[in-house]
Amino acid sequence: MSHVGVPRGTVRKRRSLALLTTGVLTIPVLAGCSSGSEETSRGVPQDIAPAARQAVSDGSTVNWAVDALPATFNAFQADADSATTRITGALLPALFPMDASGQPKLNPDYLESAKIIEREPKQVVLYKLNQQAVWSDGREIGAPDFVAQWRALRGKDSAFWTARNSGYERIEKIERGADDLQVRVTFSKPYADWRSLFSPLYPKEITGSPDAFNDGARTTLKNTAGPFVLRGVSKAKGTVTLARNPRWWGDKAKLDTLVFRAVAAGDRTQALADGTVDVADIDASTADRIALARRDRGNNGQPLAHGPGAETTPAAALRSWALAHGSDEEAAEIAQAAREKNRKAVVAYTAEQKGLRDFAVRKSLEPAYTQLALNGESGPLADDRVRRAVARALDREELARTVLGPLGLPAKPLGSHLALAGQPGYKDGSGALGDQNTKEAQALLADAGWTRGGAVQPPKDTKAGSEAEKKGAKGDAPGTKEGAEKEDGEGTKDDKEAQSEKAENEKKAEQDGEKKTEQDGEGSTTEDSTAGGEKAGKKSERDGEGYTAEGSTAGDSTAGGEKADRASEDSAASRDEGLYIVGEDNKPGAHAPAQAVSTGGVSAVHVLAPARTAAAQSAALLRQAGALGEDGAVAAQDKQPGGAAGAYAPVGTAAPAPAAAKGQLGKDGKALTLRFVLPSGPGSQSLRSVGDKIAVMLEKIGIGTEIIKVPDESYFKDHVASGAYDLALYSWPATAYPATDGRPIYAKPEPATDGSLLVEQNYTRVGTDHIDQLFDQAAAELDEKAARELMKQADARIWAAAGSIPLFQRPQLVAVDKKLANVGAFGFAAPRYQDIGFKNRQAAGSPADRKK
Repeated sequence: MSHVGVPRGTVRKRRSLALLTTGVLTIPVLAGCSSGSEETSRGVPQDIAPAARQAVSDGSTVNWAVDALPATFNAFQADADSATTRITGALLPALFPMDASGQPKLNPDYLESAKIIEREPKQVVLYKLNQQAVWSDGREIGAPDFVAQWRALRGKDSAFWTARNSGYERIEKIERGADDLQVRVTFSKPYADWRSLFSPLYPKEITGSPDAFNDGARTTLKNTAGPFVLRGVSKAKGTVTLARNPRWWGDKAKLDTLVFRAVAAGDRTQALADGTVDVADIDASTADRIALARRDRGNNGQPLAHGPGAETTPAAALRSWALAHGSDEEAAEIAQAAREKNRKAVVAYTAEQKGLRDFAVRKSLEPAYTQLALNGESGPLADDRVRRAVARALDREELARTVLGPLGLPAKPLGSHLALAGQPGYKDGSGALGDQNTKEAQALLADAGWTRGGAVQPPKDTKAGSEAEKKGAKGDAPGTKEGAEKEDGEGTKDDKEAQSEKAENEKKAEQDGEKKTEQDGEGSTTEDSTAGGEKAGKKSERDGEGYTAEGSTAGDSTAGGEKADRASEDSAASRDEGLYIVGEDNKPGAHAPAQAVSTGGVSAVHVLAPARTAAAQSAALLRQAGALGEDGAVAAQDKQPGGAAGAYAPVGTAAPAPAAAKGQLGKDGKALTLRFVLPSGPGSQSLRSVGDKIAVMLEKIGIGTEIIKVPDESYFKDHVASGAYDLALYSWPATAYPATDGRPIYAKPEPATDGSLLVEQNYTRVGTDHIDQLFDQAAAELDEKAARELMKQADARIWAAAGSIPLFQRPQLVAVDKKLANVGAFGFAAPRYQDIGFKNRQAAGSPADRKK
């Protein structure tokens, strides 16, 4: 099914040009930073209902759901997608497909052998082809096909529109070997991932000319070499139909035809129920529906205990019947329409459930992982300390449990960017960054200059007499923010000491007042409390809040033992804020006008400040401000002439700081708020759930998030790829070739001639020269063990750079007709399309035959 956040064409693009990131970091002993080991990592096995070929019947048709018709059948073009990969896998040679453990494995259908036969002076690989391997037109697969593909993809001829050339540019020449079945490939420089080349392999008729490569292969493949051939494409029906290849030399395909049908994610439950498709990737909600359908199989026609109307109580049902049959004709008509609508929904739901009984849910972990991407190009996240603080604030285990736990899959966070659990070379390198630690995260932010109250402080370079100081300042009245700044600018030592002493006295008085009001108990009042003070006081004690001037939620403040400290900070922030000064409008009881504040320009209503002579009541007055609504408006009971009762103060008293400035960090008058872009479609609910949890985790360390939900279709292209985000969730697929496929994703961006960054696939814009060097060394290292060690070092560096934080391997849920074998959640492994079919006992008159 559709997976929002997976870059379109990702599987192929990962082997394109060099890709992605910034900054040289000081990292202690990266080689030893690890919390796991290669030997102990275990993957989740595939779930495909395996059966021996003799147990699978010949014939019939299987309909397989894909997201959409492929934009192209050329897997090397930029718009190749998951449907391209799925379909070409049944049509074209893959020389080294991945096996169940995520390793490349020689495919005997096409190769007798392939190995390095020379290392010095240059690397030479000799391919020995299966002598039976032929294209569907009868021509032998041979050296001319290898040569044509190399010339098209090596990057020297711009007439070929290719998305990648990694590895092909290292080839110096390709020759015929001792006979037509041998292909000798000589490399200009060593290439460890040589097995990644020539998969899929296209016939020379397609790769031999730019026209055929660029345009011809987009809509059809006339010459193929797989267990199936392309029979036809119907845009009207949304189908790509494959038929058994009569020239196939390997194990004969069990199915007569294999139809790939475009079905949107939201339509798959219905498509499964009515028999339109037999195999479909699904989400958790559809998986639940299938589980319920199978559970209800023996209910003997009883009404379902779930679905539309299932939660209607007997009393509600009786009331509905009474209204539908009552004397009030208008009410009866409405009730009858509602009852009829519900009846139809129940009938439709029951029919769907009956159809879903024939399916099983196959589940494993998909060969892809979800990451939190931190855009380090500009803004707060350009500072590696802020990025590391974000990473250290995350409870990755909780995030993994959120997605994988309800599905019964191992909820363990991923520990590597370059391998998944179960693959050779996997090792948890997250120790290079460190585990979740709130105090360490806060310390990193403090070191970067982000402090509580920083959102309301002027920039440090503001000088006396500057435009920033003059704005809104009528004079230098004692006690105003402007006056204080001017006095500071003039360097009056005595005044500074006096202000410091006054602040200490006020702090002590406020702490004493806080204690007094807490001792007064719930519902206690003061002489200047409002009519709603009792209610506000209860709310404050319950929430542990100060007061909110911008509609901030309870999450903007901390609770419990920090109350006294908070009251002191509030007072200091209030004196510094200076957004509204009592008495300047000559209306002692009037409310302050709404103003745009530095934390985003949101209009705010500020309550009047407590009098300095009434410092002991400051905590109580701050609690009274809890009567403000969520949008910052004064509660109805306080809308009275003269403003909020009990909040009068002498001229010159500054208003308290907004709550956002207390709980959220800031610097130079700007709040620390990050744009968190998430997809809004129905199939992206799990991503949004993870995003919401991340926002809460960041809030605990003082980082605010502005969650921006965008349409699924524009999420990646218009936001992630373009860099219009601070935080985003998206996925990368697994690879057996991390040195080749990982480099474009994590390589350091290079400046273009126009001043922009060439990021290719490094959408976080974070990378280092050292990371690039490790990738280059691994790509040229022909010793597999040594290459893996280099990749582990690179992974530790990527963790420390904190541009990409792996969260979890994605779940793979596939609904499959329970009579089908050798298909389902494949995990790492590539499907063997020739083995898929219905089990023998269903060969005659299977449901699949009846509905086709």
